[in-house]
Amino acid sequence: MKPIRLSAHALSYVTRRGFTVAEVEEAIRTCPWEQAELGRLGSRKEFAFNADWNGRGYATKQVRPVFVDEADEIVVITVYVYYY
Repeated sequence: MKPIRLSAHALSYVTRRGFTVAEVEEAIRTCPWEQAELGRLGSRKEFAFNADWNGRGYATKQVRPVFVDEADEIVVITVYVYYY
């Protein structure tokens, strides 16, 4: 199993977008991969949230990492998070 490394860009958004490294790793390891922009790959996973985010309550959080599958590691370029 390849290690997963978050780029500095992806790590800079952990607090601002509200995801954890564990959620990103789970999305990559347990969900199907799909083609993403610029030849990259993506996956997405929904998590029960049932909390407030930016002053509004949401039941679900979807974490969508965009990454590159390199020979010796998976590098996460960015992570999108959707609340609903």
